[in-house]
Amino acid sequence: MQIDLNLIPTTLDALHAGLAALAALLLLLCLLLALISVFAISRRPKVVAAPATTAPPAPKAVTPKPAETPRPQPARVETPKPVVVRETTPDAALQLLGLLQQEARFVDFVQENIAGHADADIGAAVRVVHEGCSKVLKQYFKLEPVRSEAEGSRLTLPKGFDAAAVRVSGNIVGEPPFTGSLIHKGWRAGKVHLPKLAEGHDASILAPAEVEL
Repeated sequence: MQIDLNLIPTTLDALHAGLAALAALLLLLCLLLALISVFAISRRPKVVAAPATTAPPAPKAVTPKPAETPRPQPARVETPKPVVVRETTPDAALQLLGLLQQEARFVDFVQENIAGHADADIGAAVRVVHEGCSKVLKQYFKLEPVRSEAEGSRLTLPKGFDAAAVRVSGNIVGEPPFTGSLIHKGWRAGKVHLPKLAEGHDASILAPAEVEL
C-alpha cells in the first residue's frame, strides 16, 4: 500500500485543532482518574487476618487448702454515750410550792423561825402541815415504792442494777452482785397530773398577799 504524502495536510485548520485539543483533554482526564484510583487504594484499611484460635489449656487440678482456724476477734469496746442535759422550766416546781402553801401553809411554816416556840406548839403546827402536804401528794401524784421488799430485809443487787433507782452505801468493795439490807424502800412518782396553768399566769406568785378591808 502506498501513501500519498501530498494528501497529508501541511497546515492545521480549525477542525483539526479542535480534535487535537479534545484528545489532549481526554488524555488528561484519564490520567486524573488513574491518580484518584491509586490514592483510593492506598487509603483503604488493611485487613489483618485473625490468628487461629487454639483451645484453652485444660484447667489444672487445684488441691483444696486446709480449713483455716478462725482468729479470735478482739472484744468490742463500747463507747459511752454522751450525757444529754435537759433544760427544765421552774413552772412545775413553782406550781407545786403554790399548792403546798395553799393546802398546808408549807412556805409559811418553813420560813417561820421556830427556835423560840415550845415543842407542843411546833407539834400542833406540824400536824396541820402534814395533813395539807399529804392531801396535795395524794391528789396530784401517784406514789409507788421503788423496792417491794420490807425495810430491813436482805436482798441482792445483780450486776447492771439501776444505780439511779438504788443507792448503795456502807462498805462497797469489788463489783456487783452486792448483798445488803434494805434501809429505805424509796419512792417513785408513777403518775403526775398537776392542774394546767392559764395563759399569762405568773407561777412565781406562790401565795398572793392578803389585804383585809
